[in-house]
Order: sequence, then structure tokens, then C-alpha cells
Amino acid sequence: MGDRGPQVAILDDYAGVALRLADWSSVQTRSRISVFDRHLGEEEAAEVLRPFDVICTLRERMALPRALLERLPNLKLITIVGRSLPNLDMAAATERGILVAHTDFAHPRFRSVHDATPEFAWGLLIATVRNLAEEHRRMRDGAWQATTGVTLSGKTLGLIGLGRVGTRMAEYAKVFGMEVIAWSQNLTAEAAAAAGARRVEKAALFGESDVVSIHVVLSDRTRGLVGEEELTLMKPHAYLINTSRGPIVDETAMIGALQTGRIAGAGLDVFDVEPLPPDHPLRRLPNVTLSPHLGYVTREMLGAFYSDTVEAVVAWLDGAPIRIANPEAAQR
Repeated sequence: MGDRGPQVAILDDYAGVALRLADWSSVQTRSRISVFDRHLGEEEAAEVLRPFDVICTLRERMALPRALLERLPNLKLITIVGRSLPNLDMAAATERGILVAHTDFAHPRFRSVHDATPEFAWGLLIATVRNLAEEHRRMRDGAWQATTGVTLSGKTLGLIGLGRVGTRMAEYAKVFGMEVIAWSQNLTAEAAAAAGARRVEKAALFGESDVVSIHVVLSDRTRGLVGEEELTLMKPHAYLINTSRGPIVDETAMIGALQTGRIAGAGLDVFDVEPLPPDHPLRRLPNVTLSPHLGYVTREMLGAFYSDTVEAVVAWLDGAPIRIANPEAAQR
């Protein structure tokens, strides 16, 4: 590993909190840590990350395709949040003998942080239907109110997905006096009722809801799940909330619906390309409330993520890697 120890890169630490939210001392005494507080494009990453032995990622903030991995000759370990990383070429990593260590969501440290995303999703929902971002901008510019919002009580919330996050959203909706309907490919009427919702078919959900909120994982089955057909079914005064993953919604169709007023607005925390390009049309639409993928970004959640990352790096330094998603890489 060299006399000065291996080099460890902490990627995409936008808020500059990685080294403060977990105890990295056991890594720092045995390696050289570099923190990157901005996103690296593939070409820059190939140059900048070339010397590193370890790369610590945070969710899907950094894509690691085969073309990039092949240009990182020293890379031996990648840490990821969750058991898989959709934008990591696991086969390429394995072929090159690069171990991939995942987090342990069953660990007690994660028990108190699972509300991060639903709490944020509900806040984004309220901000969207009350035009909070637009009015905040006007206040900063010295102006006064110019929009009207809607009351949630008595309205219908449609949930695409009724897992842990969706179920929490249903609980919040009941407190606000909303009716809750839900749909997903495998959702049963019994499971929906147990979560305080009424199961409906997909078309009915888009047609009946005043607010549609997405809470399914991105997969081959859910990519493009919300397209022009579904958006056309929505009421003209309805809103779309997405805190799951951008590609679940057909972005082009959504922009068209927002531009023409076919739907009232959208609250978006996730996008097809992240970070969202500065010239992206979504940045210019007045009926969209935007946030930079903040759903899981709390001190508690990031602290749990980084603590697991430290454990994985230390185990690798000790020669006994843990939570390896591709154990066959060790045989390369």
C-alpha cells in the first residue's frame, strides 16, 4: 500500500460534513483522505481519482461506469450506501478485482433516521401547493405576495408506492384531513387498507388525486412509469411530487404538462441528470418547486452512512473486508 498508506477519496460531500458526522480517526491515522465537495464529471474524475485506492460514494451522486473504472488503475475498494448502486458497473468492478462494500441498514444506528425522506417529501408537498419557493424569492427581491395556494384538508393524496415511505406519507395525510388512495404493481387492497389507504387502479389514481406523490424505487419496471398518458389523466389543478428518482417520470412529458398548464405544478427533489444542469428548463418554470436531492440529507442519516463507510474502510485496511457486495472480486 506504500509507505504513506493508501489514498481514500470521499466524493460529493457537497455540504462539507463527512469528516464531522463520523469519526474517521481510525482511517486518517493509516491513510490519506481527500474530500471532494463538488461533483466531478467523468473526464475530470478519471484524472483526479487516478491515484486513489479507495473511493467512498454517497448514494448515486457519482456514476462509476466501466469506462471510468478502467481508467482508475489503483482502485481497490468502493464503498456504497445501500446494497447496490444503480450507476456503478458492478461487473466491471468485479472483473478488475475492485471490492464493493455496502452499508448495513439493519444496524441500530439506522433505526432513528428512516423518517428523513417522508418528512422532507411532506415539506416539499406543502411548499409546492402553497407556492412557498416563489413567494420566498419575491420576498428576497423586496416584493410581496402574488400567488394563491390550496388547502390540503378534504383533498385526495395519491401515492405511487406504499412501502415504508409511502405508509408514512399516508399517516401524515390523515393528520391533514386528506383521503389517501394508492397504487403499485404488487399492492393489494388488504395491504393498502392496513396502511390507511384505499387501493385503486393506476388510471384511477391519476384521475382522482389532487396531489400525486411517488414512492417506488427505480427499476426496469418503474422507469418511465409516469408518462404523458398518466399526466393527461391528472386534474388541471393537481400537483406531482417526486422525491424518489427522476427517471420514474418521463421528464419531457412532465415539462410539457407544466408548460401548458395541464397540471398545476410539481415539487421535484430528483432529476434525470444530477446535479441538474444550470440551463435546464425546469429551473425556469414558475410552477415548479425544486430542491437538490435533499430527501435523505439530514445529519442523522449522513452520520449513519458515513459511520458504516468508516467501518468498511477500516475492515479493508485490516485485510478483512466486510459487507462485500461482490465477493468474487477478491479472487481476481
